[in-house]
Amino acid sequence: MSKLSRRDLFKAAAGMGLGAALPGASQAAQGAKGGGPDGDQAGDLVFVNGRIHTMDERNPLVSAVAIRDGRFISVGDASHPGGQARVVNLHGRTVVPGLIESHTHFVSLANRPGYHVAEWENARSVAEVCAILAGRRAKGDVPPGGFITAMGAGTPRMFAENRLPFLAEIDAAVPDRPVFLYQGGGGPARTNTLGKAFFESATAPLAGPCVVAADGTIAGGNPNMANRALYHLRVRQSFADKMRSAIDAQLYSASVGITAVLDQTLVARADGSLNPALYDPQPTDALFTLNHYRMYDAWLQLNREQRALIRLQINFLHNQGFIAALGGLDKQLPELRERLKNQFPFFGDGMVRTGGIGEWGAVLALPTANPDNYAVWYEAQRLVAQARWRNENAQAGTLAAAAGSVPNTAPIELVVSTYETMDHDFGIQDLRWGLQHADYATEDQLRRLKNLNCGVSTSGFRWLGGNPRTDGQPIGPYYPRLVGSGIPLALHEDGIHIAPHNPFYAMHYASTGLNVFGQQVNPGQQISRQQAIHMYTRGAAWYLNRENEMGSIEEGKFADLVVLDRDYFSVSDADMRRTRAVLTVVDGKVVYDSGVL
Repeated sequence: MSKLSRRDLFKAAAGMGLGAALPGASQAAQGAKGGGPDGDQAGDLVFVNGRIHTMDERNPLVSAVAIRDGRFISVGDASHPGGQARVVNLHGRTVVPGLIESHTHFVSLANRPGYHVAEWENARSVAEVCAILAGRRAKGDVPPGGFITAMGAGTPRMFAENRLPFLAEIDAAVPDRPVFLYQGGGGPARTNTLGKAFFESATAPLAGPCVVAADGTIAGGNPNMANRALYHLRVRQSFADKMRSAIDAQLYSASVGITAVLDQTLVARADGSLNPALYDPQPTDALFTLNHYRMYDAWLQLNREQRALIRLQINFLHNQGFIAALGGLDKQLPELRERLKNQFPFFGDGMVRTGGIGEWGAVLALPTANPDNYAVWYEAQRLVAQARWRNENAQAGTLAAAAGSVPNTAPIELVVSTYETMDHDFGIQDLRWGLQHADYATEDQLRRLKNLNCGVSTSGFRWLGGNPRTDGQPIGPYYPRLVGSGIPLALHEDGIHIAPHNPFYAMHYASTGLNVFGQQVNPGQQISRQQAIHMYTRGAAWYLNRENEMGSIEEGKFADLVVLDRDYFSVSDADMRRTRAVLTVVDGKVVYDSGVL
């Protein structure tokens, strides 16, 4: 956007078609909730001259919308109902509702140590990774000794060279600050010369120095030196560092169009302890392990200060299977039992609230494979139903590698049949239980779930690890079957360890079936781009129990929208995959501004 001051903004009355530039509110993260570089963002906000896809079938495409007090107040071609307003001329750009990620572990991204670069998940080569690192250094805010970090979703398979940058390459990009790159959820990692010097001499109460190879590699495996290096960074994080990390993560989310996340939290150690102090960082902890009692503290503080940029809904994942030391079944699941007694579901405000139990209440086990763990999993379903909470289970089914194999949907069948029993015993149809992934779900299973008023959030990340099968079978999900079932349906990436956060990768896969190499891995299972984005908007809003608040651009709903840098609906497949936001609005405030408009 142009750099006009707020006093230079054009004040427009109803029906005026000319637009003034709106000052950038958050490109550099000073755009906390309610203000940007030029002060607060009070007053009406009007967007005109756009192609605004509302996702409301009664009024699907309009050219203008008006916003007041965080809500859409008018949607149509002459949208402002009167009075003064700030007007933004979209110049024909495509606008969609804020995208909703319905299965993520985003809290991990919001707790990254160092000056983290989430954008590396969009790089296509080692050179692009290095350019992103150099760009982060060029911002000028990383103090001497401060680490520039990139962790999680950037896996070597995404890059043309199928590897992370080596020490010399990182040095060339960032010679004067330490850098730490950590692959996936458990390493290995790479560092540069300054990072190597730090890790080889680092000490902390629970760990000594790390072994770093000459090329900068910090190995995973056992012992996992990458996790030890991560520990050394985590124990040096201050609370202010965590708040900065949370803002950076939210800003990145806004830059790819995601304005709300259903966070499935992180997998807790399954030891039955209820003492938060026992979950502080350990040298063996992987990236996906945090103190699950304290991991939202920085985000909650930002929300208290009205500085949160995107909406957060928190599910509660419970990882306690059968623990013999606890005794009988009535003594199992101590954390889940306490949660159901002492926490409220769907409690909070418009920006942060709790959700339900998910992505599971206990790890699923088939009764023939592990009777004790099955009994605990079944008890978890019973407890959640009895407490009248929302409940989710993540199951995809499997397809063996042998040619001509038939999908094994036994885990999904166990979930569906158990939900039917819970409905018979307690009545769950008003609770909207869910199934995550559901890649190979049968038509019968989907029909039965729909009859229970359940929803599905299906996988969109198979593009990253999937390869063409020798027998030509699709690797899933079976998107046309899912859409055709009529079940409430969302689409997710399951970031940010095994996959990126960027939703356009999932929508590209759902509509093309192409993997990261451009190979067809899901033949015959494509859906339209309109259907894919419906899953990230209307479908996801239903899945979060918030279809009356978000998911479409309609009068009275939350004013969350994304102005795209290209027409998602008409550009080539390759170009669609590169779609980004040029401007993102959450709760009527501009939270991301690329400076284009």
